[in-house]
Amino acid sequence: MSAISPTILYISNPAARAAEGVGPYSCILLSLLSLTFSPMRIILYLRRTRPDRGDSRKELNMEKNKHMDTRALTGLALFTALVVVLQLMGAFIKLGPFSISLTAVPIIVGAALYGPAAGAWLGGVFGLVVMFTDTALFMPVSPIGTILTVMLKGICGGFLSGLCYKALAEKNEWIAVLASSIVFPVVNTGLFLVGCRLFFMPLINEWAAAAGFENAGTFMVTGMVGLNFLVELAIDLVLSPVILRLVKLGRKDR
Repeated sequence: MSAISPTILYISNPAARAAEGVGPYSCILLSLLSLTFSPMRIILYLRRTRPDRGDSRKELNMEKNKHMDTRALTGLALFTALVVVLQLMGAFIKLGPFSISLTAVPIIVGAALYGPAAGAWLGGVFGLVVMFTDTALFMPVSPIGTILTVMLKGICGGFLSGLCYKALAEKNEWIAVLASSIVFPVVNTGLFLVGCRLFFMPLINEWAAAAGFENAGTFMVTGMVGLNFLVELAIDLVLSPVILRLVKLGRKDR
């Protein structure tokens, strides 16, 4: 039975609806809302394995998947909360005009445990928090450019980090963790620079001139994001043994 079949049965059972005092249209509306506002459950539902042949094996496999999905949903919700809290804390730690991101560890671990789609979700949550806490300089210049840059750099960073881990984990888990720890800050910072080049160059040129830089590109790399990138990369590399340990513990619990 699929994850949404209890709702379908409820809608098709007038006695159950009458007992709760809920009409059929209300049931359908609630079902649609639950699907719309539960992206983590949808991600995990799509990642279920294909059932085995045979009724008994099929039921056993479905029960196992249901148990794993519940644990994975709980774990992903925990990582989501960690991303929010750590990014809010990092907003108060600034090097130059921008704050440091402290969210790489839960994003990398979540992507390694639950797959690239989960990494994209966690990266999207990271981007959403950044958009509300650290975009005051860019939002007046280009709201659309700000939203695209902030969201895409987080989503792509989390997704590619999970994809990198998935591709290398079977060969060497240590290398997989190390590579994914490098991929996230590189993609995050790289797409930020691309967004600046596409949407905010007049503002960047003003900042570069005020800082005494003749070349805006040099200012972007060295004056804007260079120190932040090196600090974030160093944190990820130093914590890579911790990340590996957390991934192994998470796989034992699943």
